[in-house]
Amino acid sequence: MLRVIQWATGGVGKAAIEGVLNHPELELVGCWVHSAEKHGKDVGEILGREALGVRATARVDDILALPADAIVYAPIIPNPDEVGALLRSGKNVVTPVGWFYPTSSDGAALEAACQEGGVSLHGTGINPGGITELHPLIFSALSSAVTFVRGEEFSDIRTYNAPDVVRWIMCFGATPDEAMKSPMLKVLSGGFIQSVRMCLDVLGFSTDAQIRTKQEVAVATAPIASPIGEIAPGLVAGQRFQWEAVIGERVVVRIAVNWLMGEEHLEPAWTFGEQGERFEVEVQGDPDCFVTIKGWQPATVEAGLVRNPGIVATALHCVNSIPYVVAAPPGIRTYVDLPLIAGRAHPDLSR
Repeated sequence: MLRVIQWATGGVGKAAIEGVLNHPELELVGCWVHSAEKHGKDVGEILGREALGVRATARVDDILALPADAIVYAPIIPNPDEVGALLRSGKNVVTPVGWFYPTSSDGAALEAACQEGGVSLHGTGINPGGITELHPLIFSALSSAVTFVRGEEFSDIRTYNAPDVVRWIMCFGATPDEAMKSPMLKVLSGGFIQSVRMCLDVLGFSTDAQIRTKQEVAVATAPIASPIGEIAPGLVAGQRFQWEAVIGERVVVRIAVNWLMGEEHLEPAWTFGEQGERFEVEVQGDPDCFVTIKGWQPATVEAGLVRNPGIVATALHCVNSIPYVVAAPPGIRTYVDLPLIAGRAHPDLSR
C-alpha cells in the first residue's frame, strides 16, 4: 500500500480523500488543514462520515516529518516553497494547481528538490490538466497531418460551491473594469499556457508559434441569484478566457473556458448552445475528430452545490496518478513522461 497525505480539504481535497479511501493501492495516513478549527479533528469528521483514525494537522512540520509516499497538494493558490519542502522531505507530489508542463527555467528549483528528495512532481487535473492537453493529444493519435486542436469548457459557475473564490478571485459580481484589471487572466494563464505549449511540442508544430490570450465579460441585465448572492445589473455574470497558438495567421491550438451564471439576463446574450454544459475536444487533420464530453457538470445547480462532478474528476485524476508517479524516476513528470493512467475497479467488482 502506498501511504498518502492530503494537503487541504476544500472541494478537491475532500473528493481526493474519498478517492484515496476507495483506491485498493492507497492508504490515507495524514492530512494538512488551513484552519485552526480543523486542527486535531479526525479526517472522517471533516468529511462528515465515520472516524478514519487519521488526525488533521495545521502544522507543516507535522506533515514534513510524517512518513508517506505521496501528497495530493490541493490549496487554492500554490506555494512553490511549500512544494519544494514536501519534495525534499521525500514525498512525491501530485497537484491540480500547477506544473503541468513547466519550462526548464520555471521548474528548475522544484526539479532540484525532486532530485534531492528522490521523488517526482506531477501536475494534473481536468482543466488544465486533462481536457486542454491530454485529451487533444490522445485523439490526435487517430489522425495525421494535424492542423488544429482544441479543448474547451462550457460551465454554469453557479454550481461551483466556493463563494470566496468565485467572488474575490474569479471576480464574478465585480464591475467589468475590476474583472478586466484583476490578476485572474494571469493566474489562469500560468496553467493554460503550459497546456498550449504541451500540444505544440508533442504535435511538433513550428517553434515560431506565438501564444495570444483573450478575456471577455458579460454583465447582468437583471438581478441574478447565485451562490455569492444576488448579482446586480451591470456587474459581471459571465466570463470567457481564451488562449491560442498562432503560426503566421493560422490558429493551430485553442484552449478556452466559458463560465456563465446561467443563461438568462446576460449582455452579451451568451448561452451554452443546444448541447448545454459540456467539454469539447476537437482535432482537425486526416480524419477530423470532434468529441463532446458530458457528465463532468451536475444536472442541476442544487446538485452541483452538494457534489460537483468536475471537482470530483479533478481530484480523482490526481489520486489515480499516484501509483504511476511514485513508480516514475525522480523529477518533474508530465503526461509525456508517464504511462497510461487508469482508475481502478469498484471494490465490489475487483479481484
